[in-house]
Amino acid sequence: MATTQKKATADCCASASAADSSALVRAQSLSSSAAAADWSVAEDTKNQKSAPVAAKSLARPEPNSKGIQTLLRPESKHPLDPLSANEISVAVATVRAAGSTPEVRDSMRFIEVVLSEPDKSVVALADAYFFPPFQPSLLQRTKGGPQIPSKLPPRRARLVVYNKKSNETSVWIIELTEVHATTRGGHHRGKVISSNVIPDVQPPMDATEYAECEAVIKDYPPFIEAMKRRGVDDMDLVMVDPWCVGYYSEADSPNRRLAKPLIFCRTESDCPLENGYARPVEGIYVLVDMQNMVVIEFEDRKLVPLPPIDPLRNYTAGESRGGVDRSDVKPLQIVQPEGPSFRIRGHYVEWQKWNFRIGFTPREGVVLHSVAYVDGSRGRRPIAHRMSFVEMVVPYGDPNEPHYRKNAFDAGEDGLGKNAHSLRKGCDCLGYIKYFDAHFTNFTGGVETIENCVCLHEEDFGILWKHQDWRTGLTEVRRSRRLTVSFICTVANYEYGFYWHFYQDGKIEAEVKLTGILSLGALQPGESRRYGTTIAPGLYAPVHQHFFVARMDMAVDCKPAEMHNQVVEVNVRVAEPGNDNIHNNAFYAEETLLRTEMEAMRDCDPFSARHWIVRNTRTVNRSGQLTGYKLVPGSNCLPLAGPEAKFLRRAAFLKHNLWVTQYAPGEDFPGSEFPNQNPRVGEGLASWVKQNRSLEETDIVLWYVFGITHVPRLEDWPVMPVERIGFVLQPHGFFNCSPAVDVPPSPYEIESKENEAKDNNGTTTKPSFIAKL
Repeated sequence: MATTQKKATADCCASASAADSSALVRAQSLSSSAAAADWSVAEDTKNQKSAPVAAKSLARPEPNSKGIQTLLRPESKHPLDPLSANEISVAVATVRAAGSTPEVRDSMRFIEVVLSEPDKSVVALADAYFFPPFQPSLLQRTKGGPQIPSKLPPRRARLVVYNKKSNETSVWIIELTEVHATTRGGHHRGKVISSNVIPDVQPPMDATEYAECEAVIKDYPPFIEAMKRRGVDDMDLVMVDPWCVGYYSEADSPNRRLAKPLIFCRTESDCPLENGYARPVEGIYVLVDMQNMVVIEFEDRKLVPLPPIDPLRNYTAGESRGGVDRSDVKPLQIVQPEGPSFRIRGHYVEWQKWNFRIGFTPREGVVLHSVAYVDGSRGRRPIAHRMSFVEMVVPYGDPNEPHYRKNAFDAGEDGLGKNAHSLRKGCDCLGYIKYFDAHFTNFTGGVETIENCVCLHEEDFGILWKHQDWRTGLTEVRRSRRLTVSFICTVANYEYGFYWHFYQDGKIEAEVKLTGILSLGALQPGESRRYGTTIAPGLYAPVHQHFFVARMDMAVDCKPAEMHNQVVEVNVRVAEPGNDNIHNNAFYAEETLLRTEMEAMRDCDPFSARHWIVRNTRTVNRSGQLTGYKLVPGSNCLPLAGPEAKFLRRAAFLKHNLWVTQYAPGEDFPGSEFPNQNPRVGEGLASWVKQNRSLEETDIVLWYVFGITHVPRLEDWPVMPVERIGFVLQPHGFFNCSPAVDVPPSPYEIESKENEAKDNNGTTTKPSFIAKL
């Protein structure tokens, strides 16, 4: 819903329509397996079939008949790299060229163009033999050695296309054969693998539609008259935030593309820094047909006066808001004179003993692939195939109009990645920073780039570990450092920062930072409401919740072809009094294996220190225990709504904090791929688990739902200080001892010890004995 700073790098023409209406997930699965089977191999002669190339010849090229060494064709893009701007252009042009008529092509609007992620076997092959650091151990050993193709299968793009004329949504799979052709002025070289019309859905909204919707409403005569009744003649003061309608009745069905906007009004049209959200306009009901961009319902139901101008509404620097900034803040500089400890190769990241790949999608934002830890002689140990934030829902607790309809699916209805910012050094991130750009399509098929969209940097994080021997006074202490991957997005009034932190002790932390401006309501003179907090005269902030869903396709100590994971729940129990507990002080950790998907719908319980461990069923540590990683919840909550709440039709996944599923292609988003105006109850995660698939030894996917209940404070106005929420993935028997014991002392600690070891005469002194009192 927000306007983001983007740079248009290409513009494309016409459009195309969808054809087959066969099952989408099956088509994707077949196309993925077909790609894995369609590996190209080196030809011996023109008339001979291609033969697989042995792994040996890849590592050490053999001379040909003329004694000249021949090398296999190099691969420029890893199978998991995000689509480049050129690849997106090729995909869009291919779909448009497939359109049956000019009218069909002109009606196409491009919602999303993303990488069609290949089968895990293709990724393993690429990491084993095509991209450094070469890791042949990722492939299973076979008799006679592995048969390696000469090149990887072509990359593929997946497009969600909305036909503005027919109101149809289609999904296309395009093979990208020659992505450089468009940059040379030639024709596209993509190939349509499949196209499917998805019935009875609405795709996410686009920023272009939001801008058009605002213009339509501000030009609508009845709306202009309604604003005049409130003392506003200047339409430049008016702000319109279109919101998706959700689904409350058949009137919201996806046969129409609908929006119900929220209206706000600034006080000064020549002041772009003014906080317009400080004056909500209530009592006006508007329904917009976003397909045809017309107002189809309008009613000025109740004349609610605009809130008086709040002198504390603005949040800019002191001189521009009429205030004074504090003057006692001294500069703080982060300096790394020898550069960072991380190494970057394309989208592949190595830091300390961690390595992973960075991806990005318009819906999820940052995606982490192939997360692993290099553990000495045990080599590279996988932890997760893929991790990302796949959905977020913000339900409001005020039953009055219009607030009861405010339950945005900010990923599924808008897109976290598409609303991301271009980050600024010194403000959003500090230190030595590596930025990654993000490319995606706009509504008309042009390619846009968010520069500096993803930030990668190191942070000091206080003490990692410390101990002082009280007998000798000797102290060992280590500083903690973490690697952070992050992006920040704006969805209307709120900002969300999404962070993945990697630690030296093997932990991975997922964190969301919430900030921005409260979504407000107007009050009648003398009115107050129990469903929110009055923060200024005539102005109140409704109570609401923020829920986030992290999807983690785990692979604890599993190679790509292995499925050896299980999940156990751990609860700490108080032992019963008796002969084994005569002092009544005993407690213990009780483990329960979650055997099926229906058993694995679980909630947090801080009273029993509940957590969950993903274990490898065939790998043990030095104590003979199964190796694992545990999910440690942070603060959390469940929806504060009745079981029949309308927003829970689409958000049934919010009913539990943890869901565990067996990996299946196409099961990517907890509320289904198209939650916008979705009329089907419980589609997505809540329906998938009804298959009740076995979880005892399989490819495990964790879906962790975590939320915060926001009862607004006066201190949240005019801009909310950051609230933090998240969880931790922590090694549990994964290592034989602390993986952080080998972190070296800091240079300052070594220098300090040398100074303490000598007295003023330069003679060495023994540490003094410290008496324990």
